[in-house]
Amino acid sequence: MDAPAIIDALSPLVSGAAYEAGASIDFATIYVPADRLVETCTALRDTPSLGFNVLVEVTAADYLPRDPRFEVVYHLLSVSHRQRLRLKVRVVETGFVPTVEGVWPSAGWLEREVWDMFGIIFDGHPDLRRLLMPEDWEGHPQRKDYPVQIRKETQTYAPLEVSEAEFKANLERDRVKRSL
Repeated sequence: MDAPAIIDALSPLVSGAAYEAGASIDFATIYVPADRLVETCTALRDTPSLGFNVLVEVTAADYLPRDPRFEVVYHLLSVSHRQRLRLKVRVVETGFVPTVEGVWPSAGWLEREVWDMFGIIFDGHPDLRRLLMPEDWEGHPQRKDYPVQIRKETQTYAPLEVSEAEFKANLERDRVKRSL
């Protein structure tokens, strides 16, 4: 099923949603309005002809300086139909996306990761706190405007120097261990 066919199946199920087919080379991609995301995900999961019953991944992309700046990306899987679908939601820098944890409980951890890395707020999420970074970390490291100014001295190591006698002793010790 391609993106236009999925949009045709979804449009009567979710009133007032303006879907848009996205360019893709691997599987169908659909842009979903943020205010219709939960209804769309519920329809995708509960409609037998669609049956996208697995949330595989939630991630995001930062397109600074474009407005809207972010896209939240959901990868879905229909096991029974052997199909994959990518949903994208455009989000402005100070905007938010509703949580889909009520549709797929596994979204909780995935949304926490996106919030931690990009700072995108998931409205209604019951436990939106740091997942990968320490609690006292400032900022969100996957944003394109995140200040990366770490200067670290290059570490060099002296080559390991072993005498010929030590080398032969090591070989003998290893040979004895292998024979046991």
